[in-house]
Amino acid sequence: MTKRQYFAELRTIVADNADLVAFIDHEVELLDKKNSAPKGPTKKQIANEGLKARILDGMGTDPMTATDIVGTIFADETVTVQKVSALLKQLVEDNALIKTVEKRVSYFSKVA
Repeated sequence: MTKRQYFAELRTIVADNADLVAFIDHEVELLDKKNSAPKGPTKKQIANEGLKARILDGMGTDPMTATDIVGTIFADETVTVQKVSALLKQLVEDNALIKTVEKRVSYFSKVA
């Protein structure tokens, strides 16, 4: 059952208590307000899109590891290998990069 369904059932049980009915109605209003809020990308997601674009722009024709990308594209910044790995995974899922594994080392290259 959803929270809304629980509140509806509780409202029928406590129909004779005006204070509890008012409380339940208020909680349902809060649920409506929460569900109607506009949903969009967060600040971090927007920043990550910029980082992904920089990765794609900075990659050459040769396959690169995540460590190589951090060392060349983000050499002057404090971007971690873990962050770049997560972004590379997203780029592979978006079919922007190809991932190949050789001797347990992941290499990434642009889609031709």
